[in-house]
Amino acid sequence: MRRYSISLAFALFAAPAWAFPVTVDNCGTPLTFESAPKRAVIQDLNMTEMAFALGLQPSIVGLTGITGWYKVGPEFAAQQGSIPELAPKYPTIENLVAVQPDFFFAGWYYGMKPGGDVTPDTLAPYGIKTLVLTESCVHLQKDRPAASLDLLFGDMEKLGKIFGKEHEAEALIAKWKNELETIKDKAPAGETRVFLYDSGEDKPFTAGKFAIPTAMIEAAGGRNIMADLETSWGTTDWETVATRNPEFLILLDYQDDAGYRKLLDFLKAHPAMKETDAVRNERFVALRYAELTPGPANIEGIRKIAKAMHPEAF
Repeated sequence: MRRYSISLAFALFAAPAWAFPVTVDNCGTPLTFESAPKRAVIQDLNMTEMAFALGLQPSIVGLTGITGWYKVGPEFAAQQGSIPELAPKYPTIENLVAVQPDFFFAGWYYGMKPGGDVTPDTLAPYGIKTLVLTESCVHLQKDRPAASLDLLFGDMEKLGKIFGKEHEAEALIAKWKNELETIKDKAPAGETRVFLYDSGEDKPFTAGKFAIPTAMIEAAGGRNIMADLETSWGTTDWETVATRNPEFLILLDYQDDAGYRKLLDFLKAHPAMKETDAVRNERFVALRYAELTPGPANIEGIRKIAKAMHPEAF
């Protein structure tokens, strides 16, 4: 017993020393941390919800890219507490440097643009290490695999390692995987043709091969009809969508004054889309931005898709 206690005590005291440095893959480039960040800035609603899920608020000095696009509910506001929003949409170098961060979590077209003013390379001279959202890596790294839910699980694992919350991240991922198994057990396996409509009238903006909704639709028992679109998020044409005749729609609800209804009304009036099975039968589900971009809300998003496609099973 005495030997066990000494060994256990040694392990407990030694564990923090073993945790760092840690290195994670960052769009194909190793990113090393000698210690957990103490002054983090998080971009966008979905990535902020990842950070909040791990309880990282004490290490966060600012958020960016929230209120310029989305309305947030009381639960998010409570989790945010006194953490300031530094920029309502894309931040500038000045926004970030002003709070002296040592870490920025963002993505390509999630707060950063290739060749723009704010990139990992432009932030590095200020001592800011940037973790890039994996879903967005495809914009600079064209040989990425098709979307899977590892886009969510992998980034949560990385955040856990970087902030010394590896066990918490593993527990969350295990919980999500159990929930997904429950959904899959209920939802009949099938090939329901699904189209995600984000925005756009001349050309629809939608999720392609590398965007996480493609994996979410599959997990819910459907098939993204635009899964051959060689991008994460991008535009297609109405003729292609109508020809593929979706049976079910996912409408992105930005929660503005008209919400998802303006998207549905547009489809009902469109000469080609109004003849598709999904529009004629009004088969759809409206999901929030955070449910359709990599983050903790993906699991509930999958449940909503599956339930709306297969109400008889839920």
